[in-house]
Amino acid sequence: MATQHYHGSCQCGAVSFEVDADLDKTVTCNCSRCKRLGSVLTFAPKDKFTLLSGDDHLKEYLFNKKQIHHLFCGDCGIESFAYATAPDGSEVVAVNANCLDGVEPRALKSHAHDGAAA
Repeated sequence: MATQHYHGSCQCGAVSFEVDADLDKTVTCNCSRCKRLGSVLTFAPKDKFTLLSGDDHLKEYLFNKKQIHHLFCGDCGIESFAYATAPDGSEVVAVNANCLDGVEPRALKSHAHDGAAA
């Protein structure tokens, strides 16, 4: 599939963004948060992500080691993305593929990450 340009948003549309991402490398996670959300994640360098609208609607949630900045719309509650630092020290964005226009996340061949054991 390679890297492509996508538009995404929360459910109500208050938060919208664009990202260049590779959906051949999606991840599902069974940590206490992702399991409940049903997130299908793709990771992109932070400089390949642009928040178009909704910065004033975002709320942050930190848990566990408090290293991933989970951001969700304060109006509809949808977490479209999170900011984090990769193991190599680079800044990344974890984008919820469920929030990308024209994408069927359940059709993607995602890698299962055992976040519950981490």
